[in-house]
Amino acid sequence: MSAGAPALPARQFLRWAWRQLTSMRTALLLLLLLAVAAVPGSFIPQSKVDPLAVATFTDRHPTLTPVFDRLGLFSVYSSPWFSAVYLLLMISLIGCIIPRTAVYLRAFQARPPPAPRNFDRLPASASFVTDRPVADILGSARQVLQAERYRVDVDDGTLRAQKGYLREAGNLLFHSCLVVVLIGVAVGSLVGYTGGVIVTEGEGFSNTLTQYDEFSAGGLFDATDLPPFSLQLDSLRADFQLDGPQRGAPRFFSASGDYTARPGDDPTPFEIQVNYPLKIDGTSIFLVGQGYAPVVSVRDGDGDLVYSGAVPFLPADASYTSNGVIKAPDAEPAQLGFEGFFLPTAVVGADGVPFSAFPAAAEPVLGLFAFRGDLGLDDGRPQSVYVLVRDRLRQFTGDEGKPLRLLLQPGDSASLPGGYGTISFDGLRQFAKFQISASPGNSVPLVAGVLAIAGLVMSLTIRPRRVWVRARVEDGQTVVGVARLDRMSGADLGNDVATLVGSLQTDDKPRQRIS
Repeated sequence: MSAGAPALPARQFLRWAWRQLTSMRTALLLLLLLAVAAVPGSFIPQSKVDPLAVATFTDRHPTLTPVFDRLGLFSVYSSPWFSAVYLLLMISLIGCIIPRTAVYLRAFQARPPPAPRNFDRLPASASFVTDRPVADILGSARQVLQAERYRVDVDDGTLRAQKGYLREAGNLLFHSCLVVVLIGVAVGSLVGYTGGVIVTEGEGFSNTLTQYDEFSAGGLFDATDLPPFSLQLDSLRADFQLDGPQRGAPRFFSASGDYTARPGDDPTPFEIQVNYPLKIDGTSIFLVGQGYAPVVSVRDGDGDLVYSGAVPFLPADASYTSNGVIKAPDAEPAQLGFEGFFLPTAVVGADGVPFSAFPAAAEPVLGLFAFRGDLGLDDGRPQSVYVLVRDRLRQFTGDEGKPLRLLLQPGDSASLPGGYGTISFDGLRQFAKFQISASPGNSVPLVAGVLAIAGLVMSLTIRPRRVWVRARVEDGQTVVGVARLDRMSGADLGNDVATLVGSLQTDDKPRQRIS
């Protein structure tokens, strides 16, 4: 709009904006924008999927974290800007589909268009002279073209035929199914849920909110809809590459045990492998991680057992160097806390610092730093089991005043200075990290996706074509003209015309011209 030009009235501006939004060009642009907007969610940790990874990212990138948080990059798929693109795409597609459907229905019911006056201007045409009557020629052309599934009309010595009506139907089917996919995914996210839980060998899980380590659900989710199943993890198998350039790479993971779909049911054995989830009442249980849980016992200064059990240590690298925390709030005379690392295959480096050389537990070592004081568990504020709050804790030190570091192998125990107690490394178990999710109606996007592919194939392979045959009598003979028009490029129309002409000629000495 040039400077000084009058502004559009509000109604005309809204009509113009609506036409721009509902154009196919805008829909394709929004679809591309949605794909680009989803990219950050694939390499930036998401708080609803893995909050521990978000916490690790926060520690490693304190400068970037506030920026990412303001932009919603830790929750991409629920951010306002992603939702806005999502909604605009649905509106654009619906606005494209409805008017195009009305246009297509009118075109589908329409008869083949009239023949052009000059066939020579079409991409492929031919003419010949024959002694056969006009009605005979047009009757033969009708039979040939109807056998090729053309819609045929004959009037005033002219035959007009057309086929390929389903090409636009395939196009509309593709875009309609795309809308169904978007709506199905949106509805599934509103009424579905996703959670994560760590289960150690020999322990179990019941599908209640209090037992999840992390849990996220849609706005229409009702916690009473959780299926009342429970499972018991008996064993976890983890195989790694033993040699070669990919030594230590994971090769096979499997979790096995028993589950009951409802209280009182008989246990049913299960085995979960990567990409092969366990499905119970519409809920899918995926095996998404594995690690080690050292079994420790903590006794306080009075000799009382104040903690005993397996403690999951979360892997931090490909060699399964793992970090974890042990808390003993019932210890006397002071609460005890331990923070440290676990090495599945411990090797001492040249600098004297141990590290893990292989992810399998061939030479396990547990390294801990010990603290005493107030763990902060009595304040009523939630606290992660994987974080040790040190605000009111004092670290144990050794003889030289340096922080006390305990290195324990299975069967070892160590005493804390000042008679505050002991800790022992009793054994080792593995744990499985399960992702538990339910998305009601997820078959709808799947079926719609398959139909969308079918519609796309239709729109790419069906070729709309038109054929005209004109016959008239001149000097006692019938002059026949044939023309074809393909609304898509790449067709061998000249050969198609020659084939049709050949099927109409019966003269012994035909005279024809093909252009």
